[in-house]
Amino acid sequence: MIGSINKIELESPGYLWLLLLIIPIIIYYFIRQKKIRAHFIFPINNELLDAGKSWKVKFLFLPDLFRILALIFIIFSLSGPRIKDENSEKFSEGIDLVISLDVSASMLAEDLKPNRLEAAKNISLDFALKRKNDAIGLVVFSGESFTQCPLTLDHQILSAQLQAIQSGLLQDGTAIGLGLATAVDRLKSGNAKSKVLILLTDGVNNSGMIDPLTAAEIAKVNNVRVYTIGLGSLGMAPYPAQTPFGVSTIMVPVEIDEALLKQISQMTDGKYYRATDNNDLNQIYKEIDLLEKSKLEQKSIINYINLFVYFLGLALFFLLIEWVLRNYLLKQLP
Repeated sequence: MIGSINKIELESPGYLWLLLLIIPIIIYYFIRQKKIRAHFIFPINNELLDAGKSWKVKFLFLPDLFRILALIFIIFSLSGPRIKDENSEKFSEGIDLVISLDVSASMLAEDLKPNRLEAAKNISLDFALKRKNDAIGLVVFSGESFTQCPLTLDHQILSAQLQAIQSGLLQDGTAIGLGLATAVDRLKSGNAKSKVLILLTDGVNNSGMIDPLTAAEIAKVNNVRVYTIGLGSLGMAPYPAQTPFGVSTIMVPVEIDEALLKQISQMTDGKYYRATDNNDLNQIYKEIDLLEKSKLEQKSIINYINLFVYFLGLALFFLLIEWVLRNYLLKQLP
């Protein structure tokens, strides 16, 4: 909460026109003083000189002065002096976001470094840790899919779950439809108005019981925006294959169903990207980060500290002083 005290303002400044009434009062005061000071010419004696030096004569003006001050403060009191106390509260509305990551065997290809899966894990983690206000979940898929981490604001748990992902834990294959549908199901349980899904894959849908376009339709119905990312270089990519003589790097063709991934993103008002190396993937995540900013709302609450009581109190105080001066201290004056 941010608070700020501004300068004094007047609720009803029109009452200040009453200050013009003080001008004739002051004029009357000066005329009255001249009459009091008017005297006849007569011989001066010591007694009169002493009387002229009396302190009461010197302070003759005080009762009228305090009465004028009291009137001024009464008028200011009527004008409603107050101090504005403004408090601003900032609310950050986060996004529900699920990363659906392909963990099939082909993700071990080494065109991204050290391989596609590790590059996706590391860069996805860096992206997630920067989005402190968002609930983020994690789904993994190959021939089947499951939720690795449900939506959470605890990004340390998310980090541990993301780093624990390995290829080979699931039946091999590329079930894009299942990976998409499982992630949408996770997002349906979220509370945020904005729901985003990032799906990373390097292949062609070849398994699973759910058609990718059917899953995309489910995402659309549930207002889930899907960003699809195809991982892999153009043409051929190095792949660590197991041979009778140990692991050997061979070149394999890169096959990504870009048409399908583009259609999924278009159906859900998202966007398709192609990452051929680590730098591409970094830039893609930076663009998504800019596109999917958390909403920051500010609500201002204005309170007023009324000061009219203090001005009225000062006016009464001046009237009290005037009464004491006029009826006691200066009573013997003409």
